[in-house]
Amino acid sequence: MSTLPDYVCVQFADYSESFDPSVLRTEMERGVPKQRLLNSQVLVKINASLAFLSAADVESFYIWYKTEIKRILPFQMAHPRTGQIITARFEGGNIGTLVPLATQFRVATRNVVIEYLD
Repeated sequence: MSTLPDYVCVQFADYSESFDPSVLRTEMERGVPKQRLLNSQVLVKINASLAFLSAADVESFYIWYKTEIKRILPFQMAHPRTGQIITARFEGGNIGTLVPLATQFRVATRNVVIEYLD
């Protein structure tokens, strides 16, 4: 399995994490609604910005995305918050818009949504 390249930096300025609790809720005629778990695992989504510190890193990432993970395959990475290795993928195969922060793409970012099962 492929690994997120080392030169990709996850920025914490735009970081957020959310998940669908996978709970079925049934309203009752009286009293509190009943709830039960639908799945043992939940799909966690991480909104993050990936930073690239050179134009070569921008191009290398794009090649990795197209050839190694073929836009949709899972990859391993260290979880930005916990440091644990997770198996993740880009939501819908989308790596967002490339935004240059310096001339000639010496510094650039992509806003992505990374999803994994927990």
